[in-house]
Amino acid sequence: MVQLMMRPIAEFPAADRCAIRGVFTDIDETVSTDSRLTGEAYAALERLKAAGLMVIPVTGRPAGWCDLIARFWPVDAVIGENGAFWMWLDRSAGGLRTRYVQDEATRAEGRRRLEAVKADVLREVPGAGIASDQPYRAADLAIDFCEDVPALPRAEVDRIVGIFERHGAQAKISSIHVNGWFGDYDKLTTTRLMMAELYGVDLEATRSEWVFSGDSPNDSPMFGFFPNAVGVANVADFADRMPHLPRWITSARSGAGFAEMADVLLDARR
Repeated sequence: MVQLMMRPIAEFPAADRCAIRGVFTDIDETVSTDSRLTGEAYAALERLKAAGLMVIPVTGRPAGWCDLIARFWPVDAVIGENGAFWMWLDRSAGGLRTRYVQDEATRAEGRRRLEAVKADVLREVPGAGIASDQPYRAADLAIDFCEDVPALPRAEVDRIVGIFERHGAQAKISSIHVNGWFGDYDKLTTTRLMMAELYGVDLEATRSEWVFSGDSPNDSPMFGFFPNAVGVANVADFADRMPHLPRWITSARSGAGFAEMADVLLDARR
C-alpha cells in the first residue's frame, strides 16, 4: 500500500529528467549500504558530477565527517547535522569554508542544554547510546538506536524523541540516530538558505529542477518540498512515520538504489 503512494522511478518522464540541474542527497542508507560506502554508490556520485549536475549531500552526520566529504568526495558542498551548517571547498580562495546557521554563542548554549537531554536519555532509555561520531559534532546531540548498539524497538525510539521535545529541542529520526538540537532550522531551511547565499538559486522558483534522494523521517521536509524527490526502496520501512513521501521510489535499497537513480537521471541526458 505504501509503495503504491510512490511511483517507480522508471516512470519519471524523460523530459522532466533532462531538466534536472542537481541532486541533493541524504547519506546514511541512501548513499551508504549497511553503514558502508560501496564503490557502486561512489561511482554514481562521480557520474553525476561528470555529467555536469550539482551534487550536494544533506546529512545528519557531524562537522568532522563533513570536512572530509567536502574535501574528498565529488560534491559541490555538504550540509551537515541536519542543517546546522554547510561546508564547501573554495578553490579560488584555496581552502575549506564553513557557514554556520547559528553564531558560536548560540551553539554553545545549545550544547550546554543538550547535556541535560543526554542525561535523561541515558537514564530513561536503557540500551540507547551516544553516537560514536558525537565528538565531531558542532551543534547537535546524536542518540544511537541501532548503529553501534543493538536495535531498539520503535517505542523506545519514540521515547527518545519525546525526551528531546520535553526539553524544547527539535528531534529528527534518521535510519540510525535520533538527532536533536535547539534552533528552528532543518535540512530544508538550510538547503534553501545555502542555495540562495552561495549559488544565487531560488529553490522556491526552481524546485522541479532538483532531485532530493533520501530514506528516513528526517528527510520528510525535503520530500514534501521537491516534486521530483526520490526515495531509495528502504524508504518504505519508515513511510508510516513521515508526513511527506517522495514522488518516486527505486526498486533497489540504499546505495544500489542511489546508483539506480543516477542511471535513470543520466540515461535521459544521453
